Amino acid sequence: MTFAAWSERLMSMSDEVWARHANPWSGWSRLTILPLLALSLWSRVWLGWGALLPLALTLAWVWLNPRVFPPPRDRSSWMTRGVLGERIWLDRAAHPLPPRLVAACHALTVLSALGALAMAWGLIRLDAFWTVAGMAVAMLAKLVLVRLMVVMHDRITGVRRNTS
Repeated sequence: MTFAAWSERLMSMSDEVWARHANPWSGWSRLTILPLLALSLWSRVWLGWGALLPLALTLAWVWLNPRVFPPPRDRSSWMTRGVLGERIWLDRAAHPLPPRLVAACHALTVLSALGALAMAWGLIRLDAFWTVAGMAVAMLAKLVLVRLMVVMHDRITGVRRNTS
């Protein structure tokens, strides 16, 4: 089982949940997760064990986010197409994807993971530079990955849009 399949199962991502997650508000509000995670972990300095509360709230937000918004009224939004592209990516065995696109998605996933590791290092050492730099790399790589998911969605569905 791949990490993506494992995380999809952990998040209980049913067809209904994916439909809700395709709402652009869901996609854009997920950008709050890494900053909230960093802040909740850093808060151990001020809150001690009380930092488990903001951490639990952040983890609850991770799970609730794809569920709290209604399905989008239409599927033309950039973020909606990105989420729908992610669904295609997760089921890529059923879709012929250009090898360069697949390689770029893998490279961006690795870059995002490296950013997350740098962020984790910063959080362990309470080093603001590594925390913020790692978060920035992870988030920027993820946004470029969403851009590739939009390209993937548009190619597979035959949609022709100006995505610049």
